[in-house]
Amino acid sequence: MTLQIAPPPAIPAFNPDRLCQDLTGRGWSQQTITDTALLTALRDEAMTLWQEDELSRAGIGRATDHELVREIRRDKTRWFDGASPAQRGWLDFAESLRLQLNQRLALGLFSFEAHYAVYEPGGFYRRHLDSFRGARNRILSSVLYLNPGWHSRNGGLLRLYDESDDQAITDIVPEFGTFAVFLSEEIPHEVTPALAPRFSIAGWHRCNDLARAPALQTKVLPIAAI
Repeated sequence: MTLQIAPPPAIPAFNPDRLCQDLTGRGWSQQTITDTALLTALRDEAMTLWQEDELSRAGIGRATDHELVREIRRDKTRWFDGASPAQRGWLDFAESLRLQLNQRLALGLFSFEAHYAVYEPGGFYRRHLDSFRGARNRILSSVLYLNPGWHSRNGGLLRLYDESDDQAITDIVPEFGTFAVFLSEEIPHEVTPALAPRFSIAGWHRCNDLARAPALQTKVLPIAAI
């Protein structure tokens, strides 16, 4: 594909205080990113990659444990390499988020990885946690949605669950600019079947050891009552 040559957009605004309050109180947060220029650039790139068949079918696990399991997930992905201004703009945002969260919550976050994700009609991802087998170092999961005019009847909802039972605590509609963040190892979630092409960016802030995030060790998670 042809990459843009324009400089990356400014870092989008977000509310770090509310984000921290949500994470320590219930384990997840939902905000809205209003930087239309960056969102449009990211959507255009994701759509071009999809149309040019530059995405790969996603699997589960990593390295020798990686496998395609169509009964568990059906989406296509492309990992960020920072080669385009749009990607660099989102990576700069993620870095700003990392610094803010480390300053406020002492999480010890040290890196970030992300990929585009496209759910074609019928695509889904069964309930799961974002922690690979034997590698408990993803602390925060995030998803940015890139779907103008999306309605809940189109499916593709991000459904978050109480970690202690099967109760769903919220459904997040993947509307353009919606930004969801949640604790990777404590918030089970799924993507319900999509009825139209659904575009997003999934990302993870990583930490080598959960013990390096003391602010999250003593939190109260009244998520079942939400």
